[in-house]
Amino acid sequence: MNNIQTESVTPLTHQDIEQENRDLELFTLLLNKYLGKGDQILVQKTEMGGTQAYVGSVTLEWFAGRVYFASCLPLLQQKHNPQTDNIEIDADSIDEIQQRPLDWSRQAPLVQYLATGKHHKFPPVLVVINQPWVDDPNAPEWDSQGRAIKSSLEFSPLDQDSTLGLLNISEENVTIYALDGQHRLMGVQGLMELLKAGKLQRAKKDKTPYETFLTVDDLREKYHVSSADLESLPKEKIGIEFICAIAAGETREEARRRVRSIFVHVNLMAVPLSKGQLAQLNEDDGFSIVARKIAVTHPLLEQLEERKPRVNWNSATVASKSTVLTTLQALKEMSERYLGQKFLHWKPLDKGLVPMRPEDKELEEGMKDFRVLFDHLASLGSYKVLEYEDTPPLRRFSFEKDGGEGNILFRPVGQVALAQALGILVFRKGLSLENIFKKLRKYDQQGGFSGMEYPKSLWYGVLYDPNKKRVQVAGRDLAARLLIYILGGIQDHIERAELRQDLAKARTVENKTIGFDGNFVEPKQVGLPSVL
Repeated sequence: MNNIQTESVTPLTHQDIEQENRDLELFTLLLNKYLGKGDQILVQKTEMGGTQAYVGSVTLEWFAGRVYFASCLPLLQQKHNPQTDNIEIDADSIDEIQQRPLDWSRQAPLVQYLATGKHHKFPPVLVVINQPWVDDPNAPEWDSQGRAIKSSLEFSPLDQDSTLGLLNISEENVTIYALDGQHRLMGVQGLMELLKAGKLQRAKKDKTPYETFLTVDDLREKYHVSSADLESLPKEKIGIEFICAIAAGETREEARRRVRSIFVHVNLMAVPLSKGQLAQLNEDDGFSIVARKIAVTHPLLEQLEERKPRVNWNSATVASKSTVLTTLQALKEMSERYLGQKFLHWKPLDKGLVPMRPEDKELEEGMKDFRVLFDHLASLGSYKVLEYEDTPPLRRFSFEKDGGEGNILFRPVGQVALAQALGILVFRKGLSLENIFKKLRKYDQQGGFSGMEYPKSLWYGVLYDPNKKRVQVAGRDLAARLLIYILGGIQDHIERAELRQDLAKARTVENKTIGFDGNFVEPKQVGLPSVL
């Protein structure tokens, strides 16, 4: 019976397949015929919240050449600044603004990312299709009530449900503006300029040019980008979503409000990642990779069933009642300030540029160095207390509820300052980490890291603000310099004199300098402590 069924169905199945192949060939021929003209693009229709949109993809070269900044919309031409491609905001234009100002300082970093990022990826852009008649109130496309009798977007469906079809993008009739993705457009246009001219001039936020350039030769030399890779970039594709400037039945004012509302909603939903979240996700930054690894593998930080978590993965701060020891963001900064003294090339060549992921061998070396640092940190008496004590009593100030030690080792800012000092001492000054920690363990045992809210503490006025009675992050670099000094890393007399002056300044509140005994003194009477 099964054999009979198989024999009766098989010929029909073959016929179906052959017919499908013929249909597919015919469809391909027709599609190539229409798409080959270059004035149509294959899209799929979507709809959310009553707004129809058409999703497709275009090459980076096409995107750079065919799409304009939203500030160039004819509606805003009288307030458009051609130098910055921004809208000049005044009483007349404030109601028309649809975009945040363009930040031209971002162009070079975006170009560098596209040219050198191994897995570079821009999310799809949202664009508006406009036609000349939209800006002509006397055009026949408007009825007597000032309502459009057709859409500025022309879609030709290819299926009976009108979900798949061709969109008219002919240069003769259509102008396209980036509603969401202006900085992506800026980056892609900069990339095309770089590839064409061999260089791209860097600019300030307002497009004022710097004297420096990002060049193709730099990319080849510093990032080892091949000519073949660069030549292939213009043909890469980016997702694009089209909406109409005017829909059938809309007045010009209704259309303006709709388009502006869509822009606001898109940007409200796009919540930026916190620094902690970036540290969690970043696969290009070597310091973030090392920080994540140490957070989950080192005995001082790793998650164990019998104890509360010791790392805050999202926030940059640690609340007074929190039982965590540090934050992932602090660990990333510790990694950067410690290992950055050894692996200088892990940092981007220029501020704002995207870092390149280090080679696996270097990452392993960095992880090993950072782990050795944490092995030594775990040997400090303050951290050994964690075997039987939670962090809040060690972190809190003495005047807070239930009191505490006010220990800088339990504040992210103190941890980062210590890592910064140790990085300089070990990798730049050649001191032994073992010898350094012999001194630090004794210093810690004598209470050197505790009681930062007391005038006798070296950290009073530096990491502790006696006026506002809270930790101050601004003193981090001074704290690092003081640690370098007490560990014997500053021998120069001028450098010591400058450090003493900066310490006196830090301990000066409302023009009154506080000595280590708690009394008011002249700034010159504030001295440096003894070297350990």
